[in-house]
Amino acid sequence: MKFLTKVIVILLVTFSFHSVNAQANDDDEEDKLSLNSGTIDSQFEYIFKKSGNFKGTNGQNYEAVKYSWLLTLKSHVLDSLKTTYEKLENSEKVVGNQVKEIEDLKTKLANTQTNLEQTDSEKNNMALLGMQTSKTNYNVIMWSIIAALLAFLLFFIYKFKGSNSSTREAKHKLEEVETEFEEHRRNALEREQKVRRQLQDELNKHKS
Repeated sequence: MKFLTKVIVILLVTFSFHSVNAQANDDDEEDKLSLNSGTIDSQFEYIFKKSGNFKGTNGQNYEAVKYSWLLTLKSHVLDSLKTTYEKLENSEKVVGNQVKEIEDLKTKLANTQTNLEQTDSEKNNMALLGMQTSKTNYNVIMWSIIAALLAFLLFFIYKFKGSNSSTREAKHKLEEVETEFEEHRRNALEREQKVRRQLQDELNKHKS
């Protein structure tokens, strides 16, 4: 029985404490409300809290609000709307500028991609006789030309060696012919001198 009594007392004290706290919180919240500060919503709440109510002759409930409060609230609402419109206009300007910057960036990006593609094309292609060709074809053509020139050089060296050998051989034969001709000329000269001496001897005999 005593235990049950204690429990009931504790519950009553707890309930009372919560009721006091709730009332204090409501009072604090009401004290925080103001018509000249806070958000528009809190200002409306202030008017709702401070307005009086009465019952009309038709039995309906009405709220009595000070006209000055409504004028003040109207001014605050208009100021808030003006600020909102200004922020919206500034936001639209910012968005417009950002859109323009994005378009400029897209244009620059497109130009950069075009330049990059052109650079890649120039890097991967070479100019040959006024025509653009790939590096692979350029290398094949150049090495083919080098191989052809090398083959021509080897052929020229081979021909030169053959011609040089023929020239040396012809020169050697010419020297042999010249030697034989000189020997023949000397022999002919000796024979001529011998014939002249014999002729002179015969002439001398006849004179005697």
